[in-house]
Parts: sequence; structure tokens; C-alpha cells
Amino acid sequence: MSAALRHADILSVRDASRKMVRELGFMQPTLAETDLSPSAVHALIEIGDRTEMTANQLGQMLLLEKSTISRLLGRLVERGLVIEAPSRADGRAKILSLTDAGRALLDDIDRFANQKVGRALHTMNAQARSQTVGGLSAYASALQMIRAKPDDKALPVDIHEGFLPGAIGRIAEMHGRYYARDWNMSSYFEARVASGVAEFSQRLDRPMNRLWLAVQAGEIVGSIAVDGEDLGEGKAHVRWVIVDDGLRGAGTGRRLVEAAIKFCDIKGFAEAHLWTFKGLDAARKLYEGASFALTEEWFGDQWGQVLTEQRFVRTSTTRKSLSQDLDSFDTSP
Repeated sequence: MSAALRHADILSVRDASRKMVRELGFMQPTLAETDLSPSAVHALIEIGDRTEMTANQLGQMLLLEKSTISRLLGRLVERGLVIEAPSRADGRAKILSLTDAGRALLDDIDRFANQKVGRALHTMNAQARSQTVGGLSAYASALQMIRAKPDDKALPVDIHEGFLPGAIGRIAEMHGRYYARDWNMSSYFEARVASGVAEFSQRLDRPMNRLWLAVQAGEIVGSIAVDGEDLGEGKAHVRWVIVDDGLRGAGTGRRLVEAAIKFCDIKGFAEAHLWTFKGLDAARKLYEGASFALTEEWFGDQWGQVLTEQRFVRTSTTRKSLSQDLDSFDTSP
């Protein structure tokens, strides 16, 4: 899959799909100027397009459960549109076929659909028509492919070094949503995060500061920063470590921390410090796996409520080699 996939492309396809569903009538109780449901119309089309079709095959094709298909076929048989005949190859299976009435209704459906699609295509120029035909075919095939291979459904996550438009708001949003839901933080916390990231973003042109963003389908889904000025010479402040809800535990946090500690080692920082809250156990495991050690714990209210705050430090004398660090953990905060 192309790494250039943009979040805007996904939103555009979703929007176009919703419009197509509405304009083609799939939100209505009946379809194609018949008195049949959309699923019944699709069943007639699929049965009519094949010389042999069983109920099980139809259910797989329409992505409907066995009981739903059974009821659907029962209604079509009762209407005199479909007949069921024993299969000569398998006595337990029944072959579905259209009656004359079913075939006549399918002809009406085809005429209606061809006219509707033809009129829409007629409004386009030749290039747009070609792009539409090829694009829709490729998109439909891609949807079938990811259904057939559910393990491949996750979109790749890229680690981008540097600022991207929207990063300030997105980092603040991820922090705000997570800490409001799980820690009952108020808007004060989110505002502090936003103002801190905004101030830091103006110093990214300096060599000791760096920002990394996890990006999936063009959307920012994680972040980490190294502020090499905040704590004084020789100390790095690791800040804004966050991964969006759907990616926790998938290794994205690990990759972000890897990028940050590599940068700290290359720049020769004697120490790397980060602050967090007690109770973030997955995050703590991640930090300790990267040779951060808990050095201080206290009650604080700087974030709008009293919490047990923690400071973790990674030093040049106590850290293991980077490869050892990274081999020792595999979770993300």
C-alpha cells in the first residue's frame, strides 16, 4: 500500500460512498422501482447472473447470515420469483434459479439500473468516465481483498520527523481525549498541552530540539518530542509521548521512543528526563525498557487536579546499548 495515502483521501471516498448509497436508493425500503428490499434485489441479480447458485453461496456473496438468507429466499419463492431444485452433485444442497416472472423482473431492474448509471456517466467527459470505471472497479476489488485477508486490514504507520500542519491541535486533542476520559482532566490540561506544543514548535529550527509524529493514512496518530533547551545544558526533556487510542499496544509508541532516544544518544545528552503520572503502567513499562528509571515521585496539582507525578531519567552511565533497550520492550503507551 502506498505510504502517500492521505487522510483526506479516505474522507473523500467515505463521503462519495455515502452519496452513492443515497442516490442509488439503498436507504429506501425498496429498490430499483420494485417492491423488493435492496437485499432481495441483489439476490435476484446474483441468482440470474449464474447458472448454478446455492443458498450458502448466495449468503457468502451477499455477506448475510444463513438464517437471513433462508428467510429472504422463502419470500422470493413464495412470490414465485425463485425456485429451488435439488442439486444432482449434492443432494443436501438446492440449486437456485429464477422463474419466468423472476427473469422478467430482473430485466426491469437491469433497465432501470442501466438507465440511472448511464445518465450519470453521460454527464462526464471521456476522461472522467474512464477514471470512474477504473477507480470503482479497483476500489471494489480492494474491499473484497481486505475482507478476504482480515489480518492485513491495518494501515501502515509512518514515523515522520519534524512538524506537520495541524500537529499542535492534534497532539493537544489526543492528550485531551485520553486524559479527560481516563483521568478526568479538564480543559485546563488540554490548553496547557496546546500552549506548550505551540511554544516548542517555534524552536524546532534549533539543532537540539526535535519532534516526531506517527502518521497513518495522512492523520497524526502519535507524537514524541525532545526539547534540548528546557532543562539546561546536557539534559534532554522528552515530552508529549502519546499514541491514539486505536494504536496502543501495536508498537507505535515503541517506535516513537526509539526515535527519541536515538536522537538523544546521537546528540550526546548526558541525561534524558520525562514526567508522567503514577498509574500509566503500560507507559512505565515502555520507559523502563528504554533504560529510564523512576527517580522522583510527588503529589502535584499543576495540571488542574492533585495527582502523583513521576520523573523518569535515562543517563549516559546507566543506559544499556540501544539495541538492548529496544529488545526489552514491545508495548506502547
